[in-house]
Amino acid sequence: MLIWFIYQPMNYRIDNLQYCNWSREIFEINREARLDAVHVTIVYHEDYDELLVEIKKWEQLLNKNSDIIFLGKSFLDIEKARLEKKTAIFFGFQNCSPIEDDINLIEKVHQLGCRFMQLTYNNQSLLATGCYEKVDSGVTNFGREAIKEMNRVGIVVDMSHSAEKSTFDAIELSDKPIAITHANPSFWHAAKRNKSNDLLKTLGDSGGMLGLSLYPHHLKNNTNCSLESFCEMVARTAEIMNVKNIGIGSDLCLKQPDSVVEWMRNGSWSKNKNYGEGSKNKAGFPEQPKWFKDARGFENLENGLKRVGFSVDETNDILGNNWFNFYKNI
Repeated sequence: MLIWFIYQPMNYRIDNLQYCNWSREIFEINREARLDAVHVTIVYHEDYDELLVEIKKWEQLLNKNSDIIFLGKSFLDIEKARLEKKTAIFFGFQNCSPIEDDINLIEKVHQLGCRFMQLTYNNQSLLATGCYEKVDSGVTNFGREAIKEMNRVGIVVDMSHSAEKSTFDAIELSDKPIAITHANPSFWHAAKRNKSNDLLKTLGDSGGMLGLSLYPHHLKNNTNCSLESFCEMVARTAEIMNVKNIGIGSDLCLKQPDSVVEWMRNGSWSKNKNYGEGSKNKAGFPEQPKWFKDARGFENLENGLKRVGFSVDETNDILGNNWFNFYKNI
């Protein structure tokens, strides 16, 4: 007797950027949302020694919650997470500060679990220019060498907070596709961190990935952004760059105190307060849209994407499969 099996491809759910005040509650929310992997920010302005402190904190979190999370290092861990009904945690830096001025630290941070590193966080760094600078001088000499080393060891070049010329430079210089893990198109909302059509097309043509952000300052109408508007933006973005190069990088900052966003914006480099995309009257974290309060909003995204015309396969690609395929080449 012949038994026929119908092959059904695995569909993954991946949020490729969160920076939460981590707790059991949030890990459980991510599991309820069926997230197989989350790329988490573990540093902003910290140096190498301060990074080691954060790593210790994460070791404790991973050990304490080992029944639902574990440290991911490759795409194989995303497959493992799906099978074990857990969430693989991938470490990332929103700045290059942990490597200080020592290229040898790139391999060391990779050994510690880092898989994504931004070349800049808003300001000029030793590697490239941030999106808040008035003059974009592009990727520096150190940046060129750092990109080579990141390619070699397996750390993704992330240009989410970088200026435009620097990002074009990074795409050209990197032997592997780069990522913009959390940003949106500027045609939809002209935030400083959102990206031009030309940049998005070049990113897509190079095989790079765009993680669409749910952070209110990156959304049209901020907290009041509608699900329909967001999903229509995704559809238009897919006309600029292939749908296979689009994913989600929500930039969720759940349960973070407002003192953290002040640290993100100012670090220890300024005595004057920088409010970023916020304002003096609204200096803290903005409220999330009601349809994406946390990762359980992936279900709303799934329904919304289908309503604007994406097929089931395209929707699954945007919500995780595209990131999974990108991870195969890290």
